Amino acid sequence: MAKVSIVSFGEMLIDFVPDEAGVSLAESRGFVKAPGGAPANVACAITKLGGTSAFIGKVGDDEFGKMLVDIIKKNGVNTEGVCFDKEARTALAFVTLKKNGEREFMFYRNPSADMLLQTSELNLDLIKQAKVFHYGSISLITEPCRSAHIAAMKAAKEAGVTLSYDPNVRLPLWSSPEAAREGIKSIWNQADIIKVSDDEVEFLTQGDATKEEVIKTLWFDGLKLLLVTDGEKGCRYFTKDFKGSVKGFSVKAIDTTGAGDAFVGSFLYSLAKDPSILQDENKLKEALTLSNACGAICTTQKGAIPALPSLSQAQDLVKQGN
Repeated sequence: MAKVSIVSFGEMLIDFVPDEAGVSLAESRGFVKAPGGAPANVACAITKLGGTSAFIGKVGDDEFGKMLVDIIKKNGVNTEGVCFDKEARTALAFVTLKKNGEREFMFYRNPSADMLLQTSELNLDLIKQAKVFHYGSISLITEPCRSAHIAAMKAAKEAGVTLSYDPNVRLPLWSSPEAAREGIKSIWNQADIIKVSDDEVEFLTQGDATKEEVIKTLWFDGLKLLLVTDGEKGCRYFTKDFKGSVKGFSVKAIDTTGAGDAFVGSFLYSLAKDPSILQDENKLKEALTLSNACGAICTTQKGAIPALPSLSQAQDLVKQGN
């Protein structure tokens, strides 16, 4: 088994993105198929920067599932932990791009293969040898995947692996906003690192994300780092010893899909290389500047994985920005 620094767990699906922005799904004349699923995007973001990653999850034993595995393999992601389901199909999502590059989702997964991953199918050896285990919340929505997710986290924690959580709120997939809040928070206190967007802070706290006291309600003893992304404005960081913000980069955004995943992938790449960034504020700010650059570059092109930057592209933007 190959050694990888970061294992990303969860869903991988096909996004159908309209070939023109600013139209509704009904008005759209054509769609471009793009590989998607936040945990898969994160795994690819890491390898694009030169890091090592693996993806663990389940796809359908169908054309789309094979295509997805093929794409992440071509991007250098270890796929030893991917399973194929003979019965269920690979999940699909239709994504509407509004004029400003923001998105709306309509999902086809009833049930899709990613929801049917069983605990017995987990590649636990792959998880235990990693430095970081990264996951979202979509895998918590239904059984048996929820139990597999919790077992994977438990195995990682027991092996001393750093747990990274990006809830990636997708309300249409949950039965209600309350169920989403409850499900997302059910594993909150087990993570070492949590990344949320300003919108997600507002959803989870029902408060104002610009206010520090609102963000502080998401903090718990034992958390090493809380990251709040503020879109093009950059991000804010909170540890037990220090807090601050790092400004973003101004680019012409075409499609924001995958920008948060590019940000997270870049951060985990930096963390796996040098875990001391959690204690050293200057190093942390440097890592977050690179993450902001990766997130920004990702918005300048359609689709998530094709838009993920290389290390030299991200470093060039950092140089221009300073």
